[in-house]
Amino acid sequence: MTTKRITTLGLFITLASFFAAACMQPQSGNTPIANTASPSPSATSPALSAVSKAVPVTLPVLDALLADDAFRTNLKARVELSEDQLAQLQKIAAEEVAKLRQQNTEGPNAQTPPENDSQAQLSRERAAEAIRGAIGEQKAEQVFALSRDYWVSGEQSLKTGKDTASQPTPESLPASPNGVPKDTRVVVNIPAFRMDVFKDGTLVKSYKVGIGYPEFPLPTGVRKAETIIFNPTWTPPDEPWVTHMKNVSVGEKVPAGSKLNPLGPIKIPIGAPSLIHGGKSLAKIGTFASHGCVGLTTPQVRDFAKVLADASGTELSDQRIQAFLKDPTKTQGLKLRQTVPVELRYETIVLEDGKLHIYRDVYAQDTNTEENLRAVLQANGTSLEALSEEERAQVLEALNAMSLHPKKTAAVKPSASATPATGKDKTVAKAPPTKTRPIGKNQKEVVIELTGVTAGGYPAAVNLDVGTGKPAPTPKTVAAK
Repeated sequence: MTTKRITTLGLFITLASFFAAACMQPQSGNTPIANTASPSPSATSPALSAVSKAVPVTLPVLDALLADDAFRTNLKARVELSEDQLAQLQKIAAEEVAKLRQQNTEGPNAQTPPENDSQAQLSRERAAEAIRGAIGEQKAEQVFALSRDYWVSGEQSLKTGKDTASQPTPESLPASPNGVPKDTRVVVNIPAFRMDVFKDGTLVKSYKVGIGYPEFPLPTGVRKAETIIFNPTWTPPDEPWVTHMKNVSVGEKVPAGSKLNPLGPIKIPIGAPSLIHGGKSLAKIGTFASHGCVGLTTPQVRDFAKVLADASGTELSDQRIQAFLKDPTKTQGLKLRQTVPVELRYETIVLEDGKLHIYRDVYAQDTNTEENLRAVLQANGTSLEALSEEERAQVLEALNAMSLHPKKTAAVKPSASATPATGKDKTVAKAPPTKTRPIGKNQKEVVIELTGVTAGGYPAAVNLDVGTGKPAPTPKTVAAK
């Protein structure tokens, strides 16, 4: 999405300003420095038809979407909602936002909420029940579909009037699990809280990041970065709750550098309704931190801006960054010489250099399944049957513990339909209990070393920046004996 003086992320302003740490693309008044941009990458892929159906639609998301005039107009026309029905949707969504505000789930004095999988599921269930009760089953499904499509594809879905998430396109999400880019792009794996920058197929830098809250999740799909905005301003919307905020007035710009500005010194728009931006505290890195955006600390976003510019062939030195940021009252944009795809993927099972990483299913997408495990192993040239008995036990125990609905037994028996590498019809025996340390209820990641798999898979993090300015700690690995 090209930079605009007034963008469509008025839809994010509602929750963003009230939590004082959210993601939005406010009125910036910036003048980008012109460079020659390459053709835009595709925004969607065939695989996104399934992804679109899985994208969470919550009441806070709907509240933010309804704040956008283009979305409201499109929704009213395509779903044929009456003014009363539209008002009902706005009311129930606003009430949920007010409830979240009372809970103070984010802000300077907020506590990080428990990262349990049920949080996302319950939020979706509340939204579905409330929306169906307001406008009926049939129209509710249409609202879900349009909202999901917009969340995946951004403005493009409104411009085309089509389900862009189901349209075949080139240059999109990888066809197989753990796909390694061969081009220049940014890859964000949401449940891993990790962002990678690839240049010509080589991973050059990794970052630990903050992700969207379960009530306001990051979208999934391929977006694009075209511009780096320095000193972004923020304009509080004309909402009743703004009148209760101290030192903030409706329509009055909050300058960069202000404690009241949630965007930090730099933002990178990646297509409505999302951003990559700074301003996050260190405590928010590696956890829920935003409303549909990728969050970084200020040192991280400065470094990322430089790495992104280099990957796109754009000159951006430390001195030039300092010059851009010298006057916080002056918003400026740097146009990248080459558009950089930003791939937002949701993979909870990742094989990296002989180590299997199983991440917590933070958005309750039910991805930690044996079927997905087998697909990951197969994509990386191995299988569940090829693992040792001890490795299978550890993998299945971890998969169960990190799944959406863990079973009480530690071991999980693979499905009866499983076909081993020998081609004979037989199932894997029930994995025996392991003697490893129990997996914590809120543990975010389990790493298991697979002795028979020494290469391939997704690359391990390179120069991982965790926001502390110090080298990242090495994740504890469970090794089979």
